[in-house]
Amino acid sequence: MARIGDLYQTADWKTEKHVPVIECRDEVAADEMFEISISLGKEVAHPNTTEHNIRWIRLYFKPDGEKFSYEIGSYEFSAHGESVEGPNTGPAYTNHSVVTKLKLKKSGNLLATAFCNIHGLWENTKPITVR
Repeated sequence: MARIGDLYQTADWKTEKHVPVIECRDEVAADEMFEISISLGKEVAHPNTTEHNIRWIRLYFKPDGEKFSYEIGSYEFSAHGESVEGPNTGPAYTNHSVVTKLKLKKSGNLLATAFCNIHGLWENTKPITVR
């Protein structure tokens, strides 16, 4: 039986354009608002065309010692150059990156997932320490 977790792929984001890159400080104070940036294709550019694009990025937080994770945000990218005149002729292209702010009370892991319309589901994790 197929499980959703089995569908997620991982790799080194420095060589693979589909892996979400999570950028933020490694350590924050409890209840301190801090910024998180998530992007794809940091070292190797991911295309953003009608035919090949990133549809969404989702961010989760799993506190250390807890069973469940918390969804932080879901970010949809809908414009990839589509137009009635044909593929890649449209006036708008979204960029597959997001910046958000968050505050935490416990240490844990940030988990980012992304979906490429051709290459499927990808994930990455970044530990974060709350002092």
